[in-house]
Amino acid sequence: MAELKAATASLDARTTKIRNVPIAVTPEGFWCCPSQAVLQKTAKNQNQQAKTKGGASPPASKASSIQRAPTISSERRTHSTPTRSKINSEEQRCLSGENAATNPPKAVNERPQKQHKISVGFGQHEISDLKVVLYGKDGVAVKMSVHKNILAENSTFFADKLSRQTPVSSLEVTDCEDVEIYVETVGLMYCSDVKQRLIKQTVPRVLRILKVAELLGFQACVVSCLDYLEAVPWVGEEEENVISSVRNLHSENYGVSPVLKRVASDLTTPPNDTFSHIIELVLRSNEDRGRREMKSLVQKLLKENSATCTSGSSDLCAETLYKSSQNCLESLLTLFQQATGSDFAEQSLNIKEPVFRQIALEADNLLWLAEILADRNAADEFAVMWASQRDLAGLHSKLPVKSRHLVSCVTARLYVAIGKGEILPSKDTRRLLLDIWLQPLMDDYNWLQHGCRSFDRKVVEEGIGRTILTLPLEDQQTILLSWLGSFLKVGDSCPNLQKAFEVWWRRTFIRPYAEQQGNRSQSGRS
Repeated sequence: MAELKAATASLDARTTKIRNVPIAVTPEGFWCCPSQAVLQKTAKNQNQQAKTKGGASPPASKASSIQRAPTISSERRTHSTPTRSKINSEEQRCLSGENAATNPPKAVNERPQKQHKISVGFGQHEISDLKVVLYGKDGVAVKMSVHKNILAENSTFFADKLSRQTPVSSLEVTDCEDVEIYVETVGLMYCSDVKQRLIKQTVPRVLRILKVAELLGFQACVVSCLDYLEAVPWVGEEEENVISSVRNLHSENYGVSPVLKRVASDLTTPPNDTFSHIIELVLRSNEDRGRREMKSLVQKLLKENSATCTSGSSDLCAETLYKSSQNCLESLLTLFQQATGSDFAEQSLNIKEPVFRQIALEADNLLWLAEILADRNAADEFAVMWASQRDLAGLHSKLPVKSRHLVSCVTARLYVAIGKGEILPSKDTRRLLLDIWLQPLMDDYNWLQHGCRSFDRKVVEEGIGRTILTLPLEDQQTILLSWLGSFLKVGDSCPNLQKAFEVWWRRTFIRPYAEQQGNRSQSGRS
């Protein structure tokens, strides 16, 4: 049975205390680096043992302090054994300590940081002909017993180092940022199928291996990492890390395009045809649940992207939305004319119901498009289109309120957008919106309050009031006096515009006299 080995050795002539640290080595030489927490715990335990024995450190026995990694024959690597399972479980145990790493507490007296030295061997340890020493920034030094031919065949970095000086028996790598992954990457050079070794790894760990593999010029490992990333799912924060790591590769010969194609198309222009097709599919859907959920999703995505869209793509989106709006308006007017025809009332319910349902769908489409455009602060032209629908508004009262009320929701959304400053239509457009569409909205107001779940009375009333108050004072007076007559007749079945009425009252009856009084006081002082 293969064993989990603990191997430490002196790396140079300096006198440094050797510490026994657990190291897991798989039959292929796949090494699990101990975390800093394990090193600290080991050092602490040894210090406690030394204090118990009177503070004297016992001489380290070479036989007990240095253990060689097992030599694995090629026949043994060809099949899975219970030993491998045990080693893998121990390997996972070592990896679990990685998340628990903490910074060691600072001593009262500043002392130089002690260096934890570890030895590990790969392949057939007996015929090792090269020592590679890694010095990590966290105080860990690792001596790897490796083979020149393996490293030179797989790594351009080591091939270059070995070709510069002959003979060479040891190499040093200082300021190693990721000692654990560095050693693991060297271990992968001894594997016949690197991609198979990566299958059970996580995406963040493979990205770390990819970085070190590129530094070492380990092309087979880089290609295997890219193959892994091309096949494994990654989203969210992982996606950003993957794209950043792949794009930072210094060579274009690794074939990174399959990975990047997951998030980028070869097209250089925005896919406006695809966007138009999606909008059209949603608008023409007759299935209530799918239609409702996809409208909500597309609106949310467009709202998220509105801040990052370029002016060109934004114009293309608006053009598509306005084209769809115009088609919906034309369809809605045709349906209104059909439903108000002289012979329509005599038709059976089987003929009437599909028409009324289609009116509701087209009105709902227009409301959705108005919401999207208002969210993007691009509904000014929509307001102009809606204000010009005098024929549609004239037919509005001839339809049952159950079928027409969504049309009034479109009007209400435009009033809210004007009141919030989301759109800035001209004075003439604002006046037309009130002259043509305020009365139909008031006619449907009772139904909207009780039969429309998404209707927010306070928001709509505030929007109407603010829209009225943007007009010249004479226009405000005309509209508010007309509203007052309706409000005194039907009460809650009419929008409550008392706040707007109060502002108009002060502008009309108080401000002129206040200004006259101020002018008189100024003239008296002069």
